[in-house]
Amino acid sequence: MSALKEKLGAGELLVLPGVFELISATLAAQHNFPGLYLTGNGTVASSLGLPDVGLASYTEMLVRVEAIAQRVSLPLIADGDTGYGGLLNVDRTVRGYERAGAAGIQLEDQQSPKKCGFAVVPDVISLAEMKQKIAVAVEARQSDNFLIVARTDSRRAYGINEALKRAQAFEEAGADVIFIEAPESTEEMKTICRVIEQPKLLNMVDGRSSPVLPKQQIEDLGFDIAIFPCTGFLAATAAMQTSYAHLAATGSSCGLDAPIYPFNDFIQLMGFGQAQAFDERWQSEEAGD
Repeated sequence: MSALKEKLGAGELLVLPGVFELISATLAAQHNFPGLYLTGNGTVASSLGLPDVGLASYTEMLVRVEAIAQRVSLPLIADGDTGYGGLLNVDRTVRGYERAGAAGIQLEDQQSPKKCGFAVVPDVISLAEMKQKIAVAVEARQSDNFLIVARTDSRRAYGINEALKRAQAFEEAGADVIFIEAPESTEEMKTICRVIEQPKLLNMVDGRSSPVLPKQQIEDLGFDIAIFPCTGFLAATAAMQTSYAHLAATGSSCGLDAPIYPFNDFIQLMGFGQAQAFDERWQSEEAGD
């Protein structure tokens, strides 16, 4: 059994931070998280400089999935959007993410091109089509330990009852984890946990419509996974904005009122010590010949 699936069955809330490129993933992996969540929003922004509106391709996302999975040892659940097309695309996407080293994939029921579910009110495909996508995903994975996270974006357009209906159908189709996007109150969150039997994921997006809750409250409600997809890149953006504004205004970093990661710590974080040890080892081997 995979580390993440084993932890998912242990009854404790799994808090997964959002990562979006290699610095964020390396930093997050230093902490005691059970796994990481690759955010599509942050990945599209950091790699393409574009909004999360279905512009990133399967190949572009796969490159980032593989790079992070190779860099860190923590299990990674990766955003797979709609599967990047029809049923054949879903099959290819699931197989590709699993081969790349992800521990699970998130698939959503939005129409293509998808939209960031918190930025706009997205529309969804038919329930029958999404059930097929989940069934294809379950069949495509090579290991039962590879998690299929099924997300519905129907709450904002069609209400909580439609979202619950879809979530129950996703359970029947074989999804391992159920993800109802954008519940608007703790009462809706309670209802989700009462109605859904499979492990449940809660999306905690800072500054949007779902209330961001303390860990204990999320756990008490009955959720199994809480993702914080935007916290890292929103904090990083604020720090960079402050830093660049100060530099533009003063012409120097002197007097900057923003946290600065120590340069020597940063180069060690990126593996300078290992690279230096490698060079020294082979230089000594050469000298000994």
